[in-house]
Amino acid sequence: MATITKRVTFIAKEDFVEELKELLEMMVIPSKAEDGCLNYNIYQYKENPRKFMAVETWESEEALNGHKTSPHYKVYKKYFEQYCEKKYTDELDFLVKMS
Repeated sequence: MATITKRVTFIAKEDFVEELKELLEMMVIPSKAEDGCLNYNIYQYKENPRKFMAVETWESEEALNGHKTSPHYKVYKKYFEQYCEKKYTDELDFLVKMS
């Protein structure tokens, strides 16, 4: 079974950096506790504090879909657009896999 790894980049609206940061931070602990979550981290760019990156790995599409129905994800979906100027997602693949 292939894992799913995504990189999600967020650019906060000029006056909403702290709000977006708090919203993204509140996703980390409950997401990491979910069944099928192998990795979930959020980063803020040092050279551009308005820019954030989430890197998440799920053991299956089913696990990722379960994440999208979680209470914390629903809160995120409700608010992120009002704080976020731009968002884009890339699906990643490992170049070297360790077994």
